[in-house]
Amino acid sequence: MALYIAMIWSSRALAAAALFALLVIFTPALHSQAGPPYQVDDPDPVPYRHFEAYIFSLSDSAKGVGTSWNGPGSYEMNYGAAPRLQLHFVIPFVYYYAPDGTVTHGFGDTELGAKVKLFDETRLFPETGIFPFVELPSGDASKGIGVGKTWYRVPFWLKKGFAGDKWSIYAGGGETIVPQDGYRNFPFAGSLFQHKFTDKLVLGLEFYGHANEGDPGTAPDRALLADFGGYYAFNEHFQFLFAGGHSIVWAPETYTYQIGRASCRERV
Repeated sequence: MALYIAMIWSSRALAAAALFALLVIFTPALHSQAGPPYQVDDPDPVPYRHFEAYIFSLSDSAKGVGTSWNGPGSYEMNYGAAPRLQLHFVIPFVYYYAPDGTVTHGFGDTELGAKVKLFDETRLFPETGIFPFVELPSGDASKGIGVGKTWYRVPFWLKKGFAGDKWSIYAGGGETIVPQDGYRNFPFAGSLFQHKFTDKLVLGLEFYGHANEGDPGTAPDRALLADFGGYYAFNEHFQFLFAGGHSIVWAPETYTYQIGRASCRERV
């Protein structure tokens, strides 16, 4: 089993490296924003006819539920399909570590979404957008790597910059709708305070909370987390993003995120 998992890790790591090599060659520029690696997102879509790609590692651990780790083989793609509209696709490869020590792995639920900018930022008012998701049941619920039914998230996000965007505040929230036994619908909300130290380094602190997500042993209880993160731009083509934190109120919960991001413009 250890050799089998190592072979999976190696093949997916090689695929990830190949994808990023291609993206870095054809990438013209990147722009800073919220969203990955944070749990708080932003209202700004990917520019029209631009692609954005992530190869990421995300883990979430909650007491009595175990640890879900989206490891090697997890991909996210975003595309600026129209001005003010971004299409979104995520396929995670999940390693689930149950409280009893059982480990399972496989592709999790497939995420599809559309980010729409509603209002531009002005001197007095924040930029505003919505980013609804649908999560398709491609993961095996019996192994703990999927919910077993289609579920939804409906958030809205705000952003206001200060001092030429050297300081930025992001905030918002929404509702998660999960029509499955053992789970429940729950609200979530958060805010992110971010500072651009240099053209290469941006750091931020976020507070993100969610209500009780379901029955004990099936889904996490309510928690409020404090996460620290940011990104470092190695060049204009490629960034490394990172974040991590722990709950400060209510149930114990831990969050970590590491990611490489690249983007390119569609050729016409």
